[in-house]
Amino acid sequence: MKLVFATNNKNKLKEVQALVPKHIEIVSLNDIGCTEDIPETSGTIEGNAKQKAEYIKDNYGYDCFADDTGLEVEVLDDAPGVYSARYAGEDKDAEANMNKLLKELNKEENRNARFKTVIVLIFNGKLKTFTGICSGTITEDKKGLGGFGYDPIFLPNGYDQTFAELPLSEKNKIGHRGKAVQQLIQYLS
Repeated sequence: MKLVFATNNKNKLKEVQALVPKHIEIVSLNDIGCTEDIPETSGTIEGNAKQKAEYIKDNYGYDCFADDTGLEVEVLDDAPGVYSARYAGEDKDAEANMNKLLKELNKEENRNARFKTVIVLIFNGKLKTFTGICSGTITEDKKGLGGFGYDPIFLPNGYDQTFAELPLSEKNKIGHRGKAVQQLIQYLS
């Protein structure tokens, strides 16, 4: 089985490829010749994932799935949420995003947050949605060299290491994207 993963994010692609069984071949946008920036203009994480999946199906004809992820911080009314990648500006700078968030939480005691990933699958003419959530807290300092995005400042509940400090195999087991991908795999099996 071959599925297009509608992302240009090499880190996301690597995470998902590490999770899926060998009989499911994950093909990137690059592999199908899609080089354009797919619009993400929805006001919701779910809407952006759906928009990307439908774009690939409508313009390229492939069965596919797309995801969108947001970091939701309780004290900030779930911001940055759908704007997580562009929190500090349109250039999607992870360092700037983390710095902005840490500054906003500077004097806050409540640092509860959660990562939310929504995957939208278009397969055999059907549209299915899968959601993965990982709760935790925002640290006061960046820790770890692994991962990407907000991983150096996200401490999952029950752990004393940030996502950036955990091995990818452990992050995939407990993380938001891993949980959503497991649901996707279960559905495809």
